[in-house]
Amino acid sequence: MAGGVTTSARGGNPFSPLESYLHVVHALMLRDMRTRFGGSLWGYAVVVLWPCVHIFMLIAIYTFQHLPVPIGNSPPLFFATGAVPVLIFQYVSREVMKAVIANRPLTYYPQVKLFDLILARVLVEIVTGFLGLIVVMSLLVALGVDPRPVDNFIAVTGYLAAILLGIGVGVINVAIVGFFPGWLIGYALFNVVMYLASGIIFMPSFLPDKIYYWLKFNPALQLAEWIRSAYYPSAGLRIDYLYVVMFGLTCMSVGLLLVKHVVSKRT
Repeated sequence: MAGGVTTSARGGNPFSPLESYLHVVHALMLRDMRTRFGGSLWGYAVVVLWPCVHIFMLIAIYTFQHLPVPIGNSPPLFFATGAVPVLIFQYVSREVMKAVIANRPLTYYPQVKLFDLILARVLVEIVTGFLGLIVVMSLLVALGVDPRPVDNFIAVTGYLAAILLGIGVGVINVAIVGFFPGWLIGYALFNVVMYLASGIIFMPSFLPDKIYYWLKFNPALQLAEWIRSAYYPSAGLRIDYLYVVMFGLTCMSVGLLLVKHVVSKRT
């Protein structure tokens, strides 16, 4: 390496440091997808479709039992608007942690750092979540439901907030699991509690104010209401947008500091 340019071993083609880094991240993404999905398109399809199956199981239960939804007249739309952002957040936050656990031996190579593993898995999960969102919307259209929100800006920012929160919590999970490997199981149990309290199958705002006040500290609930406010503006939902964004950014900042200065020194 001379003058800020790296030369490849095979053809002598010059690569800038940025290009070399992008090659490393690209290789990590490809390895991640091949090892997790068995190197098969069907394996990747299962991962994309699994959250969709989760959502439509809820829809089927309420449809076949003729149970009314708390707001609106479309059970598929009600459940999708609550479940999709929460599942995006939970999948990203969990898979980022699992990526570091599964691929930590790669950090013995000088070109690969813990941050690279995190970044590669985040990019894979963003693409996976986006494809899952397309599948959910396509199935809603097939069911005769219009998936277009009333307020597009709020909907888009809500999905971006779900990704940001997932990355932030995922990074802090990487730091925690560096000290307590059993946190992988602990976070799975914690996710169940967070999921049940996120308001996917009910409207938290209909609960007494004292209960609703404490439930709103759950950022997953805020995400569900964020997206629902884009589809049901007349519901009068009050979302603390700053709380969700700052929660994600704070977790990301603290997690990155711990990963850089503490966890990496222990490995």
